[in-house]
Amino acid sequence: MTLKIEKGQAHGKISAPASKSMGHRLLICAAACQGASRINGLNSCEDILATIDCLRALGAKIKYDGSTAVIKGTDLTKSKPTEPLNCRESGSTLRFLIPIAMLSGNEVTLVGSERLMARSQSVYERLAEENGIYFERKSDRIILRGPIKGGEYFVNGNVSSQFISGLILALSMTDGDARVIVNTSLESRPYVDMTIAAMRAMGVRVHEEYDCAFFSFGGQSYKAGEYTVEGDWSNAAFLDAFNMLGGDVEICGLTDGSKQGDKIYKQHFAALKKGYSEIDISDCPDLGPILFCMAAVYHGAKFVGTRRLRDKESDRISAMESELKKLGARMHIEENSVTVEGGGLHCPTERLYGHNDHRIVMSLAVMCSMLGGEIEGCEAASKSYPEFFNDIKLLGINCHEIR
Repeated sequence: MTLKIEKGQAHGKISAPASKSMGHRLLICAAACQGASRINGLNSCEDILATIDCLRALGAKIKYDGSTAVIKGTDLTKSKPTEPLNCRESGSTLRFLIPIAMLSGNEVTLVGSERLMARSQSVYERLAEENGIYFERKSDRIILRGPIKGGEYFVNGNVSSQFISGLILALSMTDGDARVIVNTSLESRPYVDMTIAAMRAMGVRVHEEYDCAFFSFGGQSYKAGEYTVEGDWSNAAFLDAFNMLGGDVEICGLTDGSKQGDKIYKQHFAALKKGYSEIDISDCPDLGPILFCMAAVYHGAKFVGTRRLRDKESDRISAMESELKKLGARMHIEENSVTVEGGGLHCPTERLYGHNDHRIVMSLAVMCSMLGGEIEGCEAASKSYPEFFNDIKLLGINCHEIR
């Protein structure tokens, strides 16, 4: 889908979409419950649908109406799926469910898009080899056969926090006590905190024995109940970015006390507006694309901790360099840093491309509201925020499909 976006400013009141990150975690915990749970306010995006489908394949009974899921849990340590778990394009789904698929001694196959299957799973490959777990990786699938057991697991902290969260979730369901020990500085720490918060909310004890050593007692059970997903600070950043361009958008449904690390976007926006900045995004890599854009609009910035942006839905560094160049912006790239020059922006003379990446698409849409332009591949927004273009239309941004 290609959309033409006219220049204009956004005004109005809008609710933030539900947190995709917390939705994944609550669904997985609910699937491990004895009894039925109700999860309200779920985001209806593609990633959440992928997690629901995979949990069904693992044996959970789930009724989902587009915002609320009623989940009858199952014993995930005995799962024996008769079909592959289709993770679509969801990195969270795949990396959370790989160790959960290892809980049983049965063979489990996980599939997904070509880009998803190409993303690194080296942390799990190494752990499987060290613990005698069958792990076969092919171009289009991963085949596993556990079981994974309690014990001590050492993980580097400079990898995606999804690996650490996935291990903590899975090991809490084993019979034995378990520790996940992060033996280097932990990047994206807030996402691990979100995982622990979801587990505690559903009755499972996890605590940090010392810095980045996470302990869970064996033999615990998740408690069924009713839970509501909080608003998503990650996607709120795109809506708030319209305010950086002179708009007047009030965003509702966000929780100030949230564990979501991306709520820091407000501080970064303020710094970019004030002057040239150096910003560390190692704890909030998903903010990279919109922060690059706002740096180009204002005074420029140097971003450090950027390495993991290359292993997302797209290579977000190369993608943003390509698309911002069409808008007149310049980026300078090093191994773990990106410098964006400020100013010199103009309406693109060629079509922008979304690189099949929701955060690239939404960032470019914000820029086109200031400069005008056409974006190819806008359907990628449905990965995390399917209502995005309808919502910005309600805020007064004129966009329409072109052939």
